[in-house]
Amino acid sequence: MSAQLVREGATTPSQQPATGQNDAKTQTSLGKKRVSQQIQLTGDASSMETGIDVEPGEHVVITATGKLRYSDAKEDNGPDGLARNFRDLLRILPFNQAGRGALIGRIGDKDVAQPFLVGSHCDVVAPVAGHLALGINQTSDDTASGTYVVEVAVYAPEDGKAHTVAKQVGSISGIDSALFSKIPRRVTDKQDHPGDMVNFLILGSEPAMQQVFTAAGWVKVDADVQDAILHGLLESISKESYVTMPMSQLYLFGRPQDYGWAHAEPINVVKTRNHLRIWKAPFPVHEEALWVGAATHDIGLERDQRNNGITHKIDPDIDLERDYVEKTLSATGLVSEIAYFLPDHPLKEATTATGGSFHSNGKVLVMKLAEPATTQSMLKHRAYRFSARVDCCGNCARACSSLSTWQAPTPAR
Repeated sequence: MSAQLVREGATTPSQQPATGQNDAKTQTSLGKKRVSQQIQLTGDASSMETGIDVEPGEHVVITATGKLRYSDAKEDNGPDGLARNFRDLLRILPFNQAGRGALIGRIGDKDVAQPFLVGSHCDVVAPVAGHLALGINQTSDDTASGTYVVEVAVYAPEDGKAHTVAKQVGSISGIDSALFSKIPRRVTDKQDHPGDMVNFLILGSEPAMQQVFTAAGWVKVDADVQDAILHGLLESISKESYVTMPMSQLYLFGRPQDYGWAHAEPINVVKTRNHLRIWKAPFPVHEEALWVGAATHDIGLERDQRNNGITHKIDPDIDLERDYVEKTLSATGLVSEIAYFLPDHPLKEATTATGGSFHSNGKVLVMKLAEPATTQSMLKHRAYRFSARVDCCGNCARACSSLSTWQAPTPAR
């Protein structure tokens, strides 16, 4: 990995201070500077751990200079990356919303934390505690020559106090056996065959629920096949990963799911993805909306015992998917409390509506979302903007016109 820490407390003369102000004003507005490092990242290094640990609420200010050059590019690019074009539809980059060669970052566990655009400058408030990693938005088989010089500064929270997010608690008010007596333990298909287990609850408004899934990298699944195909093409053009293969309807509280969410690498979406369905309960908890969900992990294909067709096979250890939901959502900093509840007569072994088996310890994950004011504050500091040009023209028109000839896939389970 051709990236290195040059020195601590270094400042490159050609670079402006992180906020474009002098040091005194910077430290007044951002809090006390805790860490200052300079890093060199060469074009053949896709990613690196900086060795910097950050805490929730700390400002991470990153400024980068330098040039890279790709063998097929007509010109050099800086840390903001190359402008996107139609050829980029064939690339799956670590951060598809940004151009090839852009400087990107990540805070937290690499398996669940979402990357963000750094570019030539960014100021982000850390949503959770974790390691800071930097990288170049490129694939391992398409690297560049050149070097970025990166200045990283970490500032203590503005109020000087450590922030607590995703606090593990023994119980959450209102989540008790009386509540669970009103929640079916399993979802069903249209013929009322019992299916997936209800394995998580979320307390929070509908906008807050949508925001936490979106911030965690989950995407809403389209309602039907044709919408999914069209949406997939449009999302590819806008550089977002397409994971929205259609999801079949299952039922809870007498109706199909209100939302379907999926989380997967685009190249694996046909056979494997993390996915869930969620319903708004017809009753609140302390006047707060309650969302009831069933999450499973597709790991392949199997025979549907209802009709001898082909359906997705789920990982029988469904607690792993429940825990994956917790990790991805808590990594956003938008979850305030986390608890696990063991209902009376917990469900520990069963089969799905399609005939697949699963097992669990019976516990249900409960997450309380951050209060609206806290959420808005986090979102304000975590807003990343990147404008990419896309040269669609005749190529996109021809691609869109070919939709009518596509064979629609069978909805996933």
